[in-house]
Amino acid sequence: MKVIIPLAGKGTRLRPHTHLVPKPMLKIAGKPVMAYILEDLERLGGVEQVIYVTGHLKEKVEQYARTQFKLPAAFVEQTVQDGTAGAVKLAEPFVDQDVLIIFVDTIFETDLSVIKKTDADGIIWVKEVEDYKRFGVVVTDKDGNMTKIVEKPDTPISKRANIGLYYVKNWKLLYEGIDWTLKQPKNKGEYYLTDAFQYMIDKGAKIKVIDVEGWYDAGKLDTLLETNKIVLEKGAARRPKNVEASVTIHDPVYVEDDVMLSNATIGPNVTLGKGSRVESSTLTDTIVGSKCTIKHSTLHNSLIGDDVVIEGLRGELTVSDHSEIRGS
Repeated sequence: MKVIIPLAGKGTRLRPHTHLVPKPMLKIAGKPVMAYILEDLERLGGVEQVIYVTGHLKEKVEQYARTQFKLPAAFVEQTVQDGTAGAVKLAEPFVDQDVLIIFVDTIFETDLSVIKKTDADGIIWVKEVEDYKRFGVVVTDKDGNMTKIVEKPDTPISKRANIGLYYVKNWKLLYEGIDWTLKQPKNKGEYYLTDAFQYMIDKGAKIKVIDVEGWYDAGKLDTLLETNKIVLEKGAARRPKNVEASVTIHDPVYVEDDVMLSNATIGPNVTLGKGSRVESSTLTDTIVGSKCTIKHSTLHNSLIGDDVVIEGLRGELTVSDHSEIRGS
């Protein structure tokens, strides 16, 4: 099996952080978002090659994928951001067998081994949501197979949102559908991969729809912090080994062993990266990167990059790498 991971986007909803860090490499509970997906693939086995469709800050993505994971990799750059169908089209020269397509804006919980025993032409994974107008939603027949997908519907034709996780056994028909899609007028300014799936269905393909157990958004600030909270609660928490008497920990937290804490209250839902130092401060619902110094501050709902100095501040902060902010 081949795997395609499109990650060329600029991550505009997570600026200023994504000016310096690719969106898939922002960390949740101490690990980049894309690491959760790649670890799932290593456990699944049978992956012959991962094709990364890169763009913004491509060198950082490529270095991370090559050095941190043993999965065979290929890289292709998407220079024109023309949509998901265009991204997957770029991987076509590498695809000669069944393919798993994963968009890494989210962390999901599901048993991927189902692909090894399905008789369908493909699988699309979904999650039921209340705010269905924000998503492409999937409609199924009585047998649980997809009949159509509707982008951001005005009426609740379905509440099962497309989460950006697909398996395709009939890969030749998929690329036939992508070629057809790329010849049509753009759909809301883009070429959607889902239009290629609709093409497959119209040609008689059977695409099974499976609900995931969990789906956690990492595409914007508030949902990134919420996902950090959920992942910590689900077992990724890590308490510091040695805690001074002046330090109070409210679980769950993720704290690297070399973090220095003094006269501080940490948590709940806080991640502290390697080499950081927190003194005379209170942190809740906050992600702090590596080698940061935070003193005399009270922060909540904050996302702090690497190598940041914060002193004498109170409130919510979004601060990218190599910044210094001091209160009066």
